Amino acid sequence: MSTVSESGVVGAVNKELFIGGKWTAAADSRTFPVHDPATGEVLCEVADASPADGLAALDAAVAAQADWSAHPPRERGEILRRAFDALMARQDELALLMTLEMGKPLAEARGEIAYAAEFFRWFAEEAVRIDGGYAVAPNGVGRFLVTKQPVGPSLLITPWNFPMAMGTRKIGPAVAAGCTMVIKPAAQTPLSMLALAQILADAGLPDGVLNVVTTTGAGEVMEPLIRDGRARKLSFTGSTAVGRKLLEQCAGNVLRTSMELGGNAPFLVFDDADLDAAVDGAMQAKMRNIGEACTAANRFYVQRGIVEEFSRRLTERMAALPIGRGTEDGVVVGPLIDEAAVAKVNALVTDATQRGAKVLTGGTTVDGPGHFYRPTVLTDVPAAARMSTEEIFGPVAPISVFDTEDEALAAANDTEYGLVSYVFTSEIKRALRVCERLETGMIGLNQGIVSNPAAPFGGVKQSGLGREGGTVGIEEFLETKYIAVSL
Repeated sequence: MSTVSESGVVGAVNKELFIGGKWTAAADSRTFPVHDPATGEVLCEVADASPADGLAALDAAVAAQADWSAHPPRERGEILRRAFDALMARQDELALLMTLEMGKPLAEARGEIAYAAEFFRWFAEEAVRIDGGYAVAPNGVGRFLVTKQPVGPSLLITPWNFPMAMGTRKIGPAVAAGCTMVIKPAAQTPLSMLALAQILADAGLPDGVLNVVTTTGAGEVMEPLIRDGRARKLSFTGSTAVGRKLLEQCAGNVLRTSMELGGNAPFLVFDDADLDAAVDGAMQAKMRNIGEACTAANRFYVQRGIVEEFSRRLTERMAALPIGRGTEDGVVVGPLIDEAAVAKVNALVTDATQRGAKVLTGGTTVDGPGHFYRPTVLTDVPAAARMSTEEIFGPVAPISVFDTEDEALAAANDTEYGLVSYVFTSEIKRALRVCERLETGMIGLNQGIVSNPAAPFGGVKQSGLGREGGTVGIEEFLETKYIAVSL
C-alpha cells in the first residue's frame, strides 16, 4: 500500500472521544501518540481521556438506557446487520488501519475484519430470539412467568491484539440485548475502535448507546466507573493479573462480570496423529496473530515416537516464514506490539536455553527498526522453564516429550490457566478420553483454530468467567426476571 493510502486511512478516523453521539476532545485537551510497531514512528495523536471524561461517558450511557432497552429487538438487529455490511464493504481499508497500529500482516488483518463482522451478523440474528417461559406451578395453583431483560449500562474493556474483533464480540451482544455501553480500547490500538464507533453511528445506533473513551490512564478512568454504582456489568479481555484487580473492584457493587483472561494452551500430539495435520495445526495455533493471542499454543507436548519428525517439520515451516512490515507483500510475521513484548519473549527464551532447551531455529531479535522477533522452535524444554507457566505471547514454540497418555494429561493440566487445549490423535477413544480430562473451556480436536462467533468462547480456572459468542453470548448481557402469578 502506498504512503498516501496509509495516511489516508489514518486521517479518516476521528481521533476524539465519542460520548453521547458526539465527537469531543478530552476535558483537559490531552492527547497521546499511536505508534506503528513495525517502524516505531508515530501514526497520529488521539484524545487521552481523564476520569471526568469517563464519568461523562457513563452519564451518557445511563441517560440512554431506558429508551434503548425499549427499542424493538428487530431494529436492534437491523442496526447490527447494517454495521456488518459496512465492515465487509470497508474490509481492505479497515485492515490497513489495523495493520498500521497493531502490526499484523494485511492478510491476517483482513481475516480479522471478516471475523469481527461475523459477531455483528450473529448477534443481529440473536436479538429477536431473546425468550422467556411460562409454566404451571407444581401445586397447580399459580403460574410462573420468566422474562429476560437487559442487564443495563455496561463497561467494556478490550485488548490490543484483536482490536476490532474483541470490540464486536462485546458490542454485538450488548446491542442485541438492549444494553448501553462505555468501551475503553487498548491505548496501543485505539484507531480500530474509533472507526467502529463511526460505523455504528452511521448504521443508526442511537446517541449514548455506545461511548468510546481512549486513554493512557486505564485504571484512573475505569475504576471510578466500576465503583460508581450505576454501571451493572463489566466485560474484560486481558491478563489474569488485571482481571483479578477488576473483580475486586466489581465486588463492591456486585457487578455482573465476564472475564476472558490469560491462557497457557497445551498442544498434545500423540504418535497415532496425522503428522501433516498436526504440523499444519501447530502453525495455526502458534502463529496466528504472530503468537500474540490468548489461544496461542504455549506448550507443545509430543509423544516420543514422533517428536523428532514433528520437530523437524515444524522447524522447517517456522524458519521459512517471511518477516517484515505487515503492509509488505508476502509477509507472514509482523512485529510484536512494542519493545516490552520483545523483551519478555527474549527473556523467556533465554531462561529456557539456560535451563537446557535447544534452539532449532530463531531465538533472536531482528536488527533494525520495529519490534521484531524471529519465529523460534525450542526442544527439550524443561518443566522448570518460565515459559512452561507464563504466557509467551510471541512466535515461540517450545517442545517437550511425553511417553504415556496420563503423563501428557498431567503436564497439560499442570497450570492455573484453562482457556484452550489442542489435541491431535487419530484414535477416537483416546480423543474422547483426553478431551474429557483436559481442564480447559475449549478444545481444538485435530484442528488449530477454535474461535468462531457461533461457538461459546471462554475458559475455566484462572482463564476467566462467562462465555462470549454462540447462543450463550447474549445471556451475559441479560438478567432473568421471574414473575409469580396467582390464579
